[in-house]
Amino acid sequence: MKKERLNIEYPLSARRPDIIWQLISTDHGLGRWIADEVTEENGVVSFTWGQPWTAHHTLSANVVEREYHSHIRFQWVEEDDPDAFWEMRIGRSELTGELCLCIVDYAPQDELEDLRSLWDGNLERLHASSGL
Repeated sequence: MKKERLNIEYPLSARRPDIIWQLISTDHGLGRWIADEVTEENGVVSFTWGQPWTAHHTLSANVVEREYHSHIRFQWVEEDDPDAFWEMRIGRSELTGELCLCIVDYAPQDELEDLRSLWDGNLERLHASSGL
């Protein structure tokens, strides 16, 4: 099944992109707001939700593209759609000029709202853990 593209832009209170970059491009940063545990080895990032010694779920993604202070793009290892990826990009709001986090992700049409809710929850955790 072909997946649909979802674009979301979240305003951030950060003044410098390097703070955002650390939160979206490092295993430590991602572990603060995306998953309970994040590890990276040889360009493969493993995301674990739940604790390893109890019930948990782990997914791995390849880092497809990484441009310093700009964006990072992943593709799930088990992705069936070769055109589907997920990306986090540091941008600037055209209206306010403030930094924002631009998300691109893919899902089947009937799951797009669930995916948007998932990202909304992730950003709530990012705000709570970093103040951004």
